[in-house]
Parts: sequence; structure tokens; C-alpha cells
Amino acid sequence: MNARTSGSPPPPSKIASAEGEPTPPAGASESIERRSSDRIAVTWSVDCITDQTFLYASMRNISELGIFVATLDPLPVGTVLSLRFAPPDATEPFVLPGRVQWVNCVRPLSDNPNPGMGIRFVDLTSDARERLVEAIHTIAYVRYDVS
Repeated sequence: MNARTSGSPPPPSKIASAEGEPTPPAGASESIERRSSDRIAVTWSVDCITDQTFLYASMRNISELGIFVATLDPLPVGTVLSLRFAPPDATEPFVLPGRVQWVNCVRPLSDNPNPGMGIRFVDLTSDARERLVEAIHTIAYVRYDVS
């Protein structure tokens, strides 16, 4: 197995925006929102594991559908991997299957503040999905509760 580590990513914002995503192709409508699930900004360690690679990186946001992993050395689009991460105060880590959906490569000599990859969760069991959704809702509630 090859060991890979990510560089120091930029600090997260309160709510993740389109930062970290690749620029849409020329002619694409910027008004089209591809996400159907809100993302929550986080700074958690995540292990991305394939048959040949172990990547220890930093997760920058999470939604019910997937995560953004900040790394200077993203895996190729289509790569199937196992993700292992634990929210603060979790009793046990999440170990979930995912697939690299898009990559934002490092572009030397250009403004690219968030190199990394978007990973979509795939083939989750109903128990895993329920636990994930509960964790995300708890994080969002605690973080943005204004009472």
C-alpha cells in the first residue's frame, strides 16, 4: 500500500460554499445548483482507503450525500474507496463506501484555494444512512442553534 498525505488546506468557513469545487465548463449555467443536500463545514480527519492507497486527509464539509476532502494529491474520478472518520464525541467511527465524483487539482501559478476531491457516499445500508443523517442534523443543530 502507498502512503499519501495531504498538505495544509486553508481554514474552513462557517458554511461550505462552492469553494473547493472545480470551475464549471465554459458555457455552463452558474445558476444551476447541483446539490440536493446542505453541506456543513467541518475540519475532521478522514482516512481514504483503496486496494493500493491509504490517504490520510482533512474533510472540509459533509452532507447526507458525501464529503469534500482537501488534498494536494486527489484520487482519480471514479475511484471507489472506503472512508473512515469520526465526528467529535462519536462513540464509534463511520466506515462508509464512497466514489470520487469530481477532482479540483492543484493548478500551479493560479488561484486555487481548495484543491481536493468530492466523494459521494455509495451503497449505504439503511442503518448507516440513518446514523449519518442523525449525526449531520445534530452537528447543524448544535452549531447554528440561536436560542
